[in-house]
Amino acid sequence: MISYEHFTLSNGLRVYVHQDHTTPMAVVNILYNVGARDEPEHKTGFAHLFEHLMFGGSKNIPVFDEPLQRVGAENNAFTSNDITNYYVTLPAKNLETAFWAESDRMMSLSFDPKVLDIQRNVVIEEFKQRYLNQPYGDVWLKLRPLAYQKHPYRWATIGKEISHIENATMDDVRAFFYKFYLPNNAIMVVAGNVTLARVRELSQKWFEPIPAGAAYQRNLPQEATQTEARFMETSAKVPLNAIYKTYAMPGRFAPDFAPADLLNDVLGRGKSARLYQKLIKQRQLFNNINSYMTSSLDPGLFVISGTVRPNVSVETANEAIDEVVQGMIDTQITDQELSRAKNQSESTLVFSEVELLNRAMNLAFAANAGNADWVNQESDKLAAVSADDIGLAAKRILRKTNSSTFFYRAQQ
Repeated sequence: MISYEHFTLSNGLRVYVHQDHTTPMAVVNILYNVGARDEPEHKTGFAHLFEHLMFGGSKNIPVFDEPLQRVGAENNAFTSNDITNYYVTLPAKNLETAFWAESDRMMSLSFDPKVLDIQRNVVIEEFKQRYLNQPYGDVWLKLRPLAYQKHPYRWATIGKEISHIENATMDDVRAFFYKFYLPNNAIMVVAGNVTLARVRELSQKWFEPIPAGAAYQRNLPQEATQTEARFMETSAKVPLNAIYKTYAMPGRFAPDFAPADLLNDVLGRGKSARLYQKLIKQRQLFNNINSYMTSSLDPGLFVISGTVRPNVSVETANEAIDEVVQGMIDTQITDQELSRAKNQSESTLVFSEVELLNRAMNLAFAANAGNADWVNQESDKLAAVSADDIGLAAKRILRKTNSSTFFYRAQQ
């Protein structure tokens, strides 16, 4: 259970406070409600580029890391298709330093052309190393446009193509910042050895002077219900043939997400799951295979992926996956499978709340999704799921007409 209190500043910044006086540490987590899904199709990769640019200095802090390191702080950030998240962990007695640093770059980011050139080159190099020059690295550059026809989840956070970042101008960067990096488009969670009064005082001092901007109204094209199976294949110099299968599924905080979550555990989480037991242990068709979910805010993807053993054809391996998937649809899971899946999920939830930073981030994610209380409802939702619920989820999600299959063949 993550306890919290909250208030909203006059400029629209929503602030959540989670007090934990058993630790000498504090976390300041700022989530900006912007991700790759908010980019126009001809200018992608900007949310991720900004994750880098935000460390390039601001009006009063030329090097963002320096004042934080002097007070024993660690900081980092990450981007997804839905959000961009920045966090600072530091001794609670030095809390104000984090407020100063984060507020300065929210109010007056440095638009130094040299910084743009440096960070643009960093992102381009990351694009090449992680997505173009690494075995299977381009999977999601190809698989997303297969699984999504309309929604901007069609491209990865790195961007649709490298030229979009190569051609980014300072005008593009300024426009993106002043549209999305606003107090009224952000959520701040302060957690640890803090008090509500102190957080309110610092929030008003450092963040309330930052003016609000125009409210961002998200209006994204939505996917139609998939009615036909999709397929594509490619080949490259990779070690083994691989198969990736996706199925459209509910978003992370949708009412029917919990049964899908447990369905994933039964089918593909760990060595006790059906995919491992049937396709690796029994039939020895795959080197590795599992399932997972993208857990995006808008309708996401249920994914099955695995690398095929050298002496097995990719067609045979794919048929074997389909057989296991059909078994999930045709037969109810056992009481043992249900109990194991619930225990696994409960353990994951408990461990996710051990670290102070994780608690802060989970609270921010739920608040951004629409209701901070959702962060404390996960366990009850999972506990309420029945075997019948999982069976219905399997029938809705794992039907063949809802699938997209991608063969990644190893060149001889």
